Amino acid sequence: MDNNRILSSLCYFSIFFAGFILPLIVYFVTTDRDVKGHAKRAFISHLLLIIPTVLGIILFIFTIASNPFSYETNIMNESSGAGTFLVIAWFIFVIVEVVISIAVFIWNIIQGVKVLKA
Repeated sequence: MDNNRILSSLCYFSIFFAGFILPLIVYFVTTDRDVKGHAKRAFISHLLLIIPTVLGIILFIFTIASNPFSYETNIMNESSGAGTFLVIAWFIFVIVEVVISIAVFIWNIIQGVKVLKA
């Protein structure tokens, strides 16, 4: 098997063991144009997992900071729904993040197998 194909597929399969670090290293170390292209695609797909996770953590911190379980009242003695909105938004965000994560995992596996078969 060709070393360039193995290296390219490892960039995709690194989602299991090295995250975005291996594609980044391969991109800067290799001189082959095809391997660089696969490393770049794998790196971008790995970032699709990191960015929503960081945003989810930030949203979770805002949710906890808003303390949605204490009902603050305004002048007219009505409850504020900001905390409840953040909790619902966080749950929706988590569901979307899980769907994106599964899709990215499957995409990386398919791409890694495609590169090995080519």
